[in-house]
Amino acid sequence: MLARPTEESPFPVDFPAESQLKGQYPSPNLADAFAIRLPAGTIADPEALARFAFGRQAPWVRKLMRLRDLIMGCFGVKTSRQLRGGGAGRVSIFRIYAVQAAEIILGEDDKHLDFRLSVMHRIDPAPSASGEPGAYLVVATVVKCHNFLGRLYIGVIAPFHRLIVMATLRGAARAGWPQRSG
Repeated sequence: MLARPTEESPFPVDFPAESQLKGQYPSPNLADAFAIRLPAGTIADPEALARFAFGRQAPWVRKLMRLRDLIMGCFGVKTSRQLRGGGAGRVSIFRIYAVQAAEIILGEDDKHLDFRLSVMHRIDPAPSASGEPGAYLVVATVVKCHNFLGRLYIGVIAPFHRLIVMATLRGAARAGWPQRSG
């Protein structure tokens, strides 16, 4: 069961035990999860929810990505432009690894680290104030570093990663999550 937020904003949660990512990397260098309550009538398709959320990054996030690309490109790490240019089978800069009814697994492998991102539509069976079960979007991340560059990178970006995930969920909520038709 998920903790009840006091407002419609993202909050940290335990890593979802039912995620395909559970155990992906036995000793991850980073593992976290954040959730946001979805309003009644929101679509349940995790790929559509991921496309919606990651398709509207805040300007400060785009600036940070440009800075990241400028610095990390010097070390031969894939830039966001290279990742977006990967063609079909992507959600924003992320490669699609698996799609199931309630979860999509995104990520990328590079020479410094591998990471996976789960975007999961989750139902909390405990009733909300309206008496309905609550629906949540849970974004979970796991990272496995391969070398010193990967560990250094994660050490620097981990606080920004958390801010970006929460800002992405908050921005999607403000934009109004896509609703089921009919």
